[in-house]
Amino acid sequence: MNILGINAVYHDSAAALLVEGELVAAVEEERFTRVKHCKLPDVDNPHQFPERAIRYCLDHAGLGPGDIDHIGYSFDPELRRTRFRAEWWPNPRMEETFLLRLGQVQSVAEELFRRPLRQKFHFVPHHLAHAASAYFPSGFDEAAVLTVDGIGEAAGSMLAKAKGTQIEPIETFDYPHSLGFVWEVICGFLGFSSYDASKLMGLAAYGNPETFRRQFHEIMKVGKDTYAVDPDAIGFFSAKSNRIEDLLGQPRYPDVKIEPRHADIAAALQEATNEAVAALVRRIKRKAPFDKLCFSGGVALNCVTNELIRQSGEFSDVFIPSAPHDAGTAIGAAYAVHCAKERRHPKRGISTPYLGPEFDRREILAAVKSAGFTPNRSNDPARDAADMLADGKIVAWFQGRMEFGPRALGNRSLLADPRRADMRDILNQKVKHREDFRPFAPSVMAEHADEWFEVGAHSSSHEFMLFACDAKPDRRDRIPAVLHRDGTARLQLVTRDSNPRFHELLSCFHARTGVPLVVNTSFNDSEPIVCTPSDAIVTFRKSGIDALFMDDVYLTA
Repeated sequence: MNILGINAVYHDSAAALLVEGELVAAVEEERFTRVKHCKLPDVDNPHQFPERAIRYCLDHAGLGPGDIDHIGYSFDPELRRTRFRAEWWPNPRMEETFLLRLGQVQSVAEELFRRPLRQKFHFVPHHLAHAASAYFPSGFDEAAVLTVDGIGEAAGSMLAKAKGTQIEPIETFDYPHSLGFVWEVICGFLGFSSYDASKLMGLAAYGNPETFRRQFHEIMKVGKDTYAVDPDAIGFFSAKSNRIEDLLGQPRYPDVKIEPRHADIAAALQEATNEAVAALVRRIKRKAPFDKLCFSGGVALNCVTNELIRQSGEFSDVFIPSAPHDAGTAIGAAYAVHCAKERRHPKRGISTPYLGPEFDRREILAAVKSAGFTPNRSNDPARDAADMLADGKIVAWFQGRMEFGPRALGNRSLLADPRRADMRDILNQKVKHREDFRPFAPSVMAEHADEWFEVGAHSSSHEFMLFACDAKPDRRDRIPAVLHRDGTARLQLVTRDSNPRFHELLSCFHARTGVPLVVNTSFNDSEPIVCTPSDAIVTFRKSGIDALFMDDVYLTA
């Protein structure tokens, strides 16, 4: 049975494909359109499908539209009608527009697939899709499941328990109790876009949470195992009043210099989020007393909070997928439909992020020729790239299938020497063109990670850059480029099995320098991560990158 999963509501449009229960492809639409997040989170566009992502999934599997047996869409209009209140919008007609557009979704799918779909098209509740995207790849037989994001149909958080092929929702925290929305509002308050939560995470390490702790306790009230958001304090769009400036002072506008109080606000937000999620972890442990936890939703991209969950001792293992944000619900929708129709478990424990397009040497050489470059050939790309890194060069590493999720994990990556104290500023200013306070992550050989970082028990989710671990004090001076202000690093463990090419590069760098890790950041410059060889060449040309390796072909600046 061939099942296609789609996320097209809100943002981060994506498609994923299951063939006989095996996840064979998943990709975000933004990688093809080159528009970050694909589209705005607008009430007027849930019927706009990720057509190029869908086409890739089918082409990869050698299927046509008629070969798809079922389609899952990661949002349930009926659940929206029964749970969401129109008065929560500043203009209730916005909800009418949203529901009308959702009513077009199945007909758009039928037009795209050129046939009536009837009972083959399925609306999957948004948080259930999040839960499925984490539980089924985890390999766990049973688990507690926690999802936390901005909003699904009406919920900002969901608690569930999973066993076998069943995921049973236990409880939801509906709007306005949304941690994701709090982050979006504070992003805007501090002069960033609503998508810039990662900037606030980076900025938080420079602030003092005590400065605004009392104010955030008014915004987010946290009990022993619960939390609540005050919409008037934070100024949500449904609020009757807005007290955010009374609590936090004047907002920062874009391009205005960041002041210490802005970092203090970010630090207090991070602390309050840690407390709220910790309360939910205690609650889910009580209501679903399993030994393992699956965590998903956009808030599950917060590596500081994730590490606190892991260290809490409530669960022996925590699994977070490589794409816990909305794009990952395409995978979850496909899994949910599979279990409903097949009544058997999909292929289990398949958590690889390498699910996107790959390109052969012929395609790479054609792109190089079209761009007017003369290609160089390497007999040992991993060693040659490692030598360049050891010599202080910035290397773009474009290999194999593209990653699914917001973080480059060794196949569409920019790499640099972690030993250079000035490398973070060089990357931020000359290559990535972003704020100086933002840190960079290390990719480390898994077998040497415990020598350099306080990793604890290794989880498969450590391979996805989802936990902020302390660096060993006696190693910090040797790897300044990957350490944040607080001495932590959002590390990726790389095993030989998970990514042999990238592991070989790290091994060569280790042999040359004695350091088993490199700086790894996404191969982009204020754009989605590169997808094709042509994308890679364009970004290479316009950025301060010294070399680009694509398969065994390389270019130098």
